[in-house]
Amino acid sequence: MSRRIENARVLMYSHDTFGLGHLRRCRTIAHSLVEDYRGLHVLIISGATIAGAFDYRARVDFVKIPSVIKLRNGEYTSMDAHIDLQETLKMRRSIIRHTAETFQPDLFIVDKEPMGLRGEVEETLAYLKSLGTTTVLGLREVMDAPHLLEAEWQRNDVMRKIGQFYDSVWVYGPPDFYDPLTGIEVPPQVRSRMEFLGFLQRSVSLDVSSEHKPKGDYLLITTGGGGDGADLVDDVVEAYRADPTLTHPGLVVLGPYMPARQRHELLEKCNSTGHLEVIDFDNRMEELIAGASGVVAMGGYNTYCEILSFDKPALIVPRVVPREEQLIRARRASELGLIDMLLPGEAGDPKRLAAALHALPSRRPPSQCGGHMRLEGLANISRIVGDMLDRRSHEHLAVVKA
Repeated sequence: MSRRIENARVLMYSHDTFGLGHLRRCRTIAHSLVEDYRGLHVLIISGATIAGAFDYRARVDFVKIPSVIKLRNGEYTSMDAHIDLQETLKMRRSIIRHTAETFQPDLFIVDKEPMGLRGEVEETLAYLKSLGTTTVLGLREVMDAPHLLEAEWQRNDVMRKIGQFYDSVWVYGPPDFYDPLTGIEVPPQVRSRMEFLGFLQRSVSLDVSSEHKPKGDYLLITTGGGGDGADLVDDVVEAYRADPTLTHPGLVVLGPYMPARQRHELLEKCNSTGHLEVIDFDNRMEELIAGASGVVAMGGYNTYCEILSFDKPALIVPRVVPREEQLIRARRASELGLIDMLLPGEAGDPKRLAAALHALPSRRPPSQCGGHMRLEGLANISRIVGDMLDRRSHEHLAVVKA
């Protein structure tokens, strides 16, 4: 049952330099909020090059800022090679600030990067705080290896700025799975604002179905955004080639950010390998995961939430450089018995990967392997936002009466 509220506004920021994870997480939260609250409007600021390829519900929209690409060595470059990176960052900062000034949100939610890309939201945070806007930092349940995250945050004085600019820190995971700030010295004022909400449950659309969903049984092989997913797909192809008894149909989703040369090579290899169908991208990945008998993935946050939400047997081959987020998540989930895991070097052994693919459809689903599913994140966000909007409404009435 949805509640009616009057003209409340939520602004979300998603820096989106590599992959689709940030935008997909923001979109999931936005759709849940407008479903629960009539009269609520959500605007997402996104740097994703394909932000417009997704469907958005009524009262959810996005503002596209110029795209910046994060290279595999961790450096950044403008999507448009003819524009200097500093000029692109200046445009992004200006659009973000102007959007906030025009939209005048009641709530500002920043995804993952506390100060945004190269500090681009710090000015906007200061402006909104001066207006009394509630500010929230949303963190994945796993950020990175502690020594890597701490070094990055210390260079940019991030922990102090979180305490200065944010009213709350939401962790999109349960406390008994992983603490994103584990191993880092966290000031009491920041720790006291942290709230573990649970994973963000996903669902399938009842209105439109994916045109790519196979009619019969299939394994889904997905690389997420695909920018660094070529090795996983290549390993799966080699496993199918090495084991003629591996005949389970597979649907391979390369991802929209896979480099063109790798995409072309893998399309040819998949098409010459029996039992594998390949597509570039589907904006309804939830349906493809829901219909699969098993999932092979790198284990980014959104894919992991979908594996839990649809209770699918999963084999995770995580990225291990330059960030260790996927590796940490996969190891923890494997410890709990929720998924199977192979390191990239292990998956590079065709016989070993073929054996894992054979076993995958008959693996017990996550729900039968432990009590760490905890998918109440969206419900908790809705409750918190509802309480916050109620308080703001009462405060406004009090000011008007005074």
